[in-house]
Amino acid sequence: MSMTQTIPKGRTKEEIKIREQLIKDFYDRWNSEHPDKKIYNVALGKYICVKFLSINETYEKAARSYESTLAVFRLTEILQNATLVGELPAKRKTRNQKQFEKLLVMQYENIKLTVGLQRSNEDLVQYCITIPQTSIQNKAINSEE
Repeated sequence: MSMTQTIPKGRTKEEIKIREQLIKDFYDRWNSEHPDKKIYNVALGKYICVKFLSINETYEKAARSYESTLAVFRLTEILQNATLVGELPAKRKTRNQKQFEKLLVMQYENIKLTVGLQRSNEDLVQYCITIPQTSIQNKAINSEE
């Protein structure tokens, strides 16, 4: 992302579209810098892959908030350092989750990383990066004090 480019903070349809494009552009650059499209996660002791699904799911979710958009720009750091906080069964009837055996819920600072365990080859695939709404609300409350 260009340092001169401003990320819109609002929730209008136009601002969300701009953030979606910024996230897509970021992933394009990230993929060219990481041709193997994977990062070693220290806590799991395994690689987490970034695939087309990772980009789509993340831009659709993260672009909804300014804070989550900023989090995406820390992709490498998050993939390397997130720690496991839980597991969920994948929703087999959900289009984007049916290829996964389960979802790993991971966290880095206040950032939530969801990783899917792919059923076909047991690859770990970055599914989504967001900042949970409660973290955003807590930050707002703490800044008012």
